[in-house]
Amino acid sequence: MVQPRKVTKLEIARNWLPRYTGMAIDDFGEYVLLTNFSHYVQHFAEQFGCDIQGIGRPMQAATNSAGLTIVNFGIGSPNAAIIMDLLTARAPEGVLFLGKCGGLKTTTEIGHFILPIAAIRGEGTSDDYFPPEVPALPSFKLHKFVSDKIIQHGLEYRTGVIFTTNRRVWEHDEVFKERLNVATAIGIDMETATIFIVGHKNEISRGALLLVSDVPITPEGVKTEESDAKVTKQWADLHLQIGIEAMTHLGKHGEPIKHFQY
Repeated sequence: MVQPRKVTKLEIARNWLPRYTGMAIDDFGEYVLLTNFSHYVQHFAEQFGCDIQGIGRPMQAATNSAGLTIVNFGIGSPNAAIIMDLLTARAPEGVLFLGKCGGLKTTTEIGHFILPIAAIRGEGTSDDYFPPEVPALPSFKLHKFVSDKIIQHGLEYRTGVIFTTNRRVWEHDEVFKERLNVATAIGIDMETATIFIVGHKNEISRGALLLVSDVPITPEGVKTEESDAKVTKQWADLHLQIGIEAMTHLGKHGEPIKHFQY
């Protein structure tokens, strides 16, 4: 009896990456910016005069003439895992996540940038990729280029551990807030740990540059539509520009980032 052929992960990714983004695989660059925000993609396309693909699809993407691609993959840990799996169809040299996070320390203020040294896997999605004891880590060499660009702009940044959760509405939950306090994380988001772990699984070099958009451990610090609009107006363009410069410089001058599975 002839056994049915098994479909491979790579076959799925090659079919689904264009289906989700509207962009042909060959049009993806070797370096990729990931974001949750449509206006980041719009500003990128306006800056470089390139078309936005995937309008009306789950994800939108654009690639400039230098071979840098930006993708709006949506919000949340499952979407982060999807894009990091689908990018195996392109096997990019490096991926940088430009996201927002909530600050959990009094020293972490709105408008600060954070380069996470690790992420706590509180979201659950990453458990499908590695056991819980495997740490969620970025690629050091990639973060070095991001750090250099931040310094060139005359800015400071914070480092520390990000707590990644699959909960979007938790600011009312005192028990959960105490858990965050015990974890001693510097910030909280919904994607970073997933991007780090799935990138590790798929042998994709990855990093994250997070913008502190709120301080949710205090009632007056919980994000609102008005407060988020202020953050976007004041810091979003700079956030995007640092990511563009870092990944462009990495593509032109960076040594290859090797990924090892142990």
